Amino acid sequence: MPIKRFQSKIAESRMSLPVTIVYAVVVLLACRIEEKQLWIQFGTIMLCTLLMVELNNRNALIRIYSRMVSCSFIVLTTMANFQFATLQPTMVQCCFAAFYVLLFHAYQDKQATGWVFYAFACIGTASTVFVHILFYVPLFWILMIFNIMSFSPKTFCASLLGLSIPYWFLCAYYLYVGDTTTLVNHWMELTRFQPLFDYSMITRQQAITFVFIVLLALTGSIHFLRNSFRDKIRTRLLYELFMVVDTCSIVFLLLQPQHYDGLLPVIIINTAPLIGHYLALTRTKLTNISVFAIVIIALAITACNLWMPSLTF
Repeated sequence: MPIKRFQSKIAESRMSLPVTIVYAVVVLLACRIEEKQLWIQFGTIMLCTLLMVELNNRNALIRIYSRMVSCSFIVLTTMANFQFATLQPTMVQCCFAAFYVLLFHAYQDKQATGWVFYAFACIGTASTVFVHILFYVPLFWILMIFNIMSFSPKTFCASLLGLSIPYWFLCAYYLYVGDTTTLVNHWMELTRFQPLFDYSMITRQQAITFVFIVLLALTGSIHFLRNSFRDKIRTRLLYELFMVVDTCSIVFLLLQPQHYDGLLPVIIINTAPLIGHYLALTRTKLTNISVFAIVIIALAITACNLWMPSLTF
């Protein structure tokens, strides 16, 4: 009879998610949400957690009962608690999670115009606070062809309508107030690619957090590629999508670190399923030790980001 290690007990426990949520609330309280009026950020994080639970349950991302996808998301998000100061990161993250939940409903359905419309409406909404998210749209169309297998002229038109719907309301509002320049300046940001590789604006805490999340993404990706034969074809395609989007996001951030606040939440959303799969489905003594190491490092980085002053990288 195989030994049930500490790692397996945690991964398969029904108490893992409630305990992790309590931990997230404690971290948010330590961020002084009441004093700094971070209630909207708190609400979007909780909503995003529910979306990650739905993403895992609806798509059976882990072939056993486990909440490690949601737990990993919560730990990584609270670890990057310096992002709670503004609404942009949590809003981008929430919209991205909703996009996945809706788009995956369209799997192998080229008539799923409704699901695609609502999915891309989420991306359009995210682009109102971080316009560079629109660079992902061609990538999503390619992934709809090869991984979701739902691309067709109808779903293509639905995606364009979904992307544009938030801007219909914004255009109406700005025309009403007589402001004709704000949206133009917003879209003009897409044409500005400089400076490249300028890491002077990245603090040491941000750099350490990013490097740790990238290592987790790499660990989860290698594990999945080595063991993907155990999963269903649909699950493999979805995880390939996570890996592609994650890799593109990491490269994007390395090229243009000035977009750190908008890109790190996207990296977290895509890394959570990868490392969650690793935590839930590995069983060796070495991986059990690695789980302890991951938890300790995550807690240490969280504490540093909470209480240590920012240092220039």
